[in-house]
Amino acid sequence: MSEDHKKQLEQQLWNIANTLRGKMNADEFRDYILGFIFYKYLSERMHLYANKILKEDGIKYEDIVENTEEGQEYLEAIKEESVLQLGYFLKPSELFHAIAERGNGNGSKQFILDDLANILNSIEQSTMGTESEDDFDKLFEDLDLTSTKLGRTESAKNELISKVLSHLDEIDFQLENTELDVLGDAYEYLIAQFASGAGKKAGEFYTPQEVSMVLAKLVTTGKTKLKSVYDPTCGSGSLLLRVAREVKEVSAFYGQELNRTTYNLARMNMILHGIHYRKFDIRQEDTLERPQHLEERFEAIVANPPFSAKWTANPLHMSDDRFSQYGKLAPKSKADFAFVQHMIYHLNDNGQMAVVLPHGVLFRGAAEAYIRKYLIEDRNFLDAVIGLPANIFYGTSIPTCILIFKKCREHPDDILFIDASNDYEKNKNQNRLREQDINKIISTYRERKAIEKYSHLASMDEIVENEYNLNIPRYVDTFEEEEPIDIETVSDELATLEGDIRKNDEVIADFCKQLGISTPF
Repeated sequence: MSEDHKKQLEQQLWNIANTLRGKMNADEFRDYILGFIFYKYLSERMHLYANKILKEDGIKYEDIVENTEEGQEYLEAIKEESVLQLGYFLKPSELFHAIAERGNGNGSKQFILDDLANILNSIEQSTMGTESEDDFDKLFEDLDLTSTKLGRTESAKNELISKVLSHLDEIDFQLENTELDVLGDAYEYLIAQFASGAGKKAGEFYTPQEVSMVLAKLVTTGKTKLKSVYDPTCGSGSLLLRVAREVKEVSAFYGQELNRTTYNLARMNMILHGIHYRKFDIRQEDTLERPQHLEERFEAIVANPPFSAKWTANPLHMSDDRFSQYGKLAPKSKADFAFVQHMIYHLNDNGQMAVVLPHGVLFRGAAEAYIRKYLIEDRNFLDAVIGLPANIFYGTSIPTCILIFKKCREHPDDILFIDASNDYEKNKNQNRLREQDINKIISTYRERKAIEKYSHLASMDEIVENEYNLNIPRYVDTFEEEEPIDIETVSDELATLEGDIRKNDEVIADFCKQLGISTPF
């Protein structure tokens, strides 16, 4: 797809958002649009796959007469193949185009809400008892077609939904002619637009693409293939998918997400990007309290956990293998290091992980200082610290950093510090990393370069000398000396100014005398 075609697609998607704008909050109409995009995507994949099967018989899927014996035989055969290969099944009458046409027919518009609800339910039902059942379970639960926000009457709801389906039906996803992630790009565009519009709530599950790119490039350094990638706070799954773009192949994707709506988005996002249902395992639960992948170890781990989130810090966790060796738990009010400990537990010996955290983790004391020291002194897992610009995340303006960990480090005698906090483009609402900023971070990390006022290779002696405080200014000196001031020149300038002021005062006094008014000084 050309860049122009992609922009047209994004513009049409935004126009659909305007159809729902005013009816509900941005994060709510996002759920409706993305749900319908997903339904359309599943329909088009089903349609293409069925036509491929039927090609030898010289018929098209939409021409099958469903209520005949011959039609039923065709549908049973296609269903068996489709559930195995795609993970789900849709009849010709259940395809997106068919239902959109019924809702917007010329002069014969039909009531489609009940049919639509049944179709979305039947997609899930078609997977019952199959390998893909967990991946499609309650996938459309946030697409509430009974909500009064769609309209006060059933007729009003039907009219609004029909209009949205009609807009979407005009968009050609070109699944036969383009890479599968083109639709995914448009999908991420919508999430990005609504994340910026919905503020902090949306920011909890969306990592700006530029930051995702940095994390993905960091953990794929030196790799062309990955056996597995994991995100313990996967949100909408964009970080996992970004990692896949940096290598030729990822064999398996793993993730966990607490928020139910966002968990559904992550599963949709995987399928939208053409990730086969057998290749991803996304679970919904509290990662710290109820981890779902304890037996697994991963080659690449990325995360943007909620900053300084609260957690139980229950003493029982001291018997949990993820935390027991450290001797301390992260404080109740700040779970940042609990996420780090969890991720390190899951990291394979040949793996690498990159996590975005608030700057406080670099220097806060008490239990966090104890954990920080253990990671560096006892385990020597910390490979690099990268400072990012402030105000690059939705919903928060605080400066953040990226910590990179490896269990088997190629450079065990030093830690690389990069101060990238001053390299960015200033936008109206938030700052953005430019391509050159990203490239500078990655090349500096990969070449492990010391650059004046930008990066520094700190020896272990330096770290010890700073008492394991990792605050970046302690290692990267960005101080700019001011030009020396010539006191004699300044004195001469002041003397000249005083002379000018006296002359002006004399002129003003003369004017006041002529006008017969008192001087103001």
